[in-house]
Amino acid sequence: MTENPLKKCRVLVTPTSFGREDPSLRAYLEAEVGEVIYNTTGKPLTSSELIERIRGVDGFIAGLDDIDRRVIENADRLRVISRYGVGLDAVDLQVAREKGVVVTNTPGANSTSVAELTIGLMLSLARNIPLASQETKGGRWPRLAGLLLEGKVVGLIGFGSIGQKVAQRLRGFDCTVLAYDPYPDEDRAEEFGVKLSGLPEVVQRSDFLSLHCPLTDETRNLVDQDFLSQMKPGAFLINTARGELIDETALFEALQCGKLRGAALDVFTKQPPEPGSPLLGLPQVIATPHTGAHSDGAVKAMGWGALNDCLAVLRGDEPVNRVV
Repeated sequence: MTENPLKKCRVLVTPTSFGREDPSLRAYLEAEVGEVIYNTTGKPLTSSELIERIRGVDGFIAGLDDIDRRVIENADRLRVISRYGVGLDAVDLQVAREKGVVVTNTPGANSTSVAELTIGLMLSLARNIPLASQETKGGRWPRLAGLLLEGKVVGLIGFGSIGQKVAQRLRGFDCTVLAYDPYPDEDRAEEFGVKLSGLPEVVQRSDFLSLHCPLTDETRNLVDQDFLSQMKPGAFLINTARGELIDETALFEALQCGKLRGAALDVFTKQPPEPGSPLLGLPQVIATPHTGAHSDGAVKAMGWGALNDCLAVLRGDEPVNRVV
């Protein structure tokens, strides 16, 4: 009998939620390859931590780890980096090309999950839900002023898969939805009743402004002092995309002076943020621990997508979602 070539392969798996909702993921991977190495730190790995683990690894199912030039250059057997998620800003794609390492991701796998969190954060801001819960549990019975989404303007910066799913779910709230995207899907916009607009109009008119764009050189610190100064007074900002889209010092100042009424942040420039972060000390800020993709459906979809593409490359087949 011919030996399965995958049995000679070692696979590094760093996402801590891999297989959490579906244990058969780990069982299947362990049965297919020679050895699986898991991340037991409970967090994404730094470049230095990856360098210690990457040698002798053929396949890498990667989370939000820092996969820079040093990591890829120290990988003596690496054939594939299979991202458990969509974002590729932490992967040095140029070096991957140079070294002939295939890079894949799982587009669409977590879109519904992130979109639902976005809606949840939007409603939490509008109705002061975290503060209302905290006050009630503390024995108080406050009368907090809230806002309806009905009749408000919701702006989406980025109208890809996640932005579209947010817009789809907002249809039942009777609000006006504006969206900016450099490459907009006009058919989807028409289907969901979204008005495609220029960035200045979306920023200036929105009562709730939600970020859904990728992190690139052009979008890094997109939300800076000038951007915030153009936002509608009393508006809310929601970010479930990437922390580096926001200049956090400028956001703190805009919130502290009352320019913005509140913000909901699932992502930060440094993750986790320092306990003494000024933003975390503001009562009008809702903070969650990059939990957008942490739902049963998203975790399963990302897991199987990343696993299947990783094994496809190791078998010599073409992966479904190749990026490089």
